[in-house]
Amino acid sequence: MNMTTQEQARKEREELDKMLEENRRRVEEAQRREALEQQRKEEERFRELELIQRQKEEAAWRKKLEDEEEHANQMKLLGKNKSRQKQPFGIGL
Repeated sequence: MNMTTQEQARKEREELDKMLEENRRRVEEAQRREALEQQRKEEERFRELELIQRQKEEAAWRKKLEDEEEHANQMKLLGKNKSRQKQPFGIGL
């Protein structure tokens, strides 16, 4: 009877060890999935921030071009076209 009790205890320990190992494996798998999901979210956020930065840079570049064009148009309207040669005072009157 003592042998049966020891055998029973050994089997219960083995089952418990198997259950603990399975639980450990499940926890590790869940942690790995969570880590991958977190990494994916971080990469997606990084791509969004890169896109926003590019859009800001493009908007600033377009604004600069518009400002330069507007300035050139104002200079033309004021008759201060740089391509026109300056003439000494009194000539061409």
